[in-house]
Amino acid sequence: MRIGMIGLGKMGANMTQRLTMGGHEVIGYDPHPPDAARIEEMRATMAADLAGLVAQLPAPRTLWIMVPAGKPTQDTVDSLAKLLSPGDLIIDGGNTRFTDDIARAAALEPKGIHYMDAGTSGGIWGLKEGYCLMAGGQQDDFRRVEPILKTLAPPDGYLYCGGVGSGHFVKMVHNGIEYAMMQGYAEGFEIMKASRFPLDLGAIANLWNQGSVVRSWLLELTANALKQDPGLDHLQAWVEDSGEGRWTVEEAINTAVPAPVIGLSLMMRFRSRQENSFGARMLAAMRHQFGGHAVKPK
Repeated sequence: MRIGMIGLGKMGANMTQRLTMGGHEVIGYDPHPPDAARIEEMRATMAADLAGLVAQLPAPRTLWIMVPAGKPTQDTVDSLAKLLSPGDLIIDGGNTRFTDDIARAAALEPKGIHYMDAGTSGGIWGLKEGYCLMAGGQQDDFRRVEPILKTLAPPDGYLYCGGVGSGHFVKMVHNGIEYAMMQGYAEGFEIMKASRFPLDLGAIANLWNQGSVVRSWLLELTANALKQDPGLDHLQAWVEDSGEGRWTVEEAINTAVPAPVIGLSLMMRFRSRQENSFGARMLAAMRHQFGGHAVKPK
């Protein structure tokens, strides 16, 4: 199958390579393309611009977008809408909010352009291990691109979730759960690091993956990180979020579903970015005011 891949960063380039290794032909485009060695590794045909990419695809065309969510994705979809024909299909595999998918599909429908969302999980390991894919859209479109999904995913690693937006909705909740799991591991390992015992945290992470009820791929990656840097001394305590955790908490609020663990794990990410929190200074000030408790001047 021939497909266009727009966005050749870490994820897009690796997905392109996995597709070409699986026998598909990929026409790639990125305004800042990888170097020649990486392009050769991917075995993709490069287009100079979106018009050139579209021209190299047979109708009905299939194009997969892997660019940052928000304006970059919207701009790409808007540009493609001027170039594509009825029956062509756009797949957004980035971390888009599901409500944006629904709006984009509605805007493209009068032009006869089809739209799918594909929540994609697997990170930098996806080239080797495969990508877990959560697809939303029309069933006919899903069946049309199933050979692509089958190549990208490990066995049983892709699922048709429902109508447009459902794939990214499921991926959003997936990432909210990921936030909570990461926070649980982080707290547990910090308790062990602060204990009276000289514990080998990397060995413990590896041990827990041997039949323990808390074993997971995330714990395997934790063991890797601790093996490389046992004290994590090269890192700052700064944890970014890419949006899905916020959207999961918002959806929990909108549907009145209690999600305290996911919510607090998001708050902890916010806290990690504060060097000298005003809220913490307020707590110190109040304790000093009502009880004369000691404070540490700046």
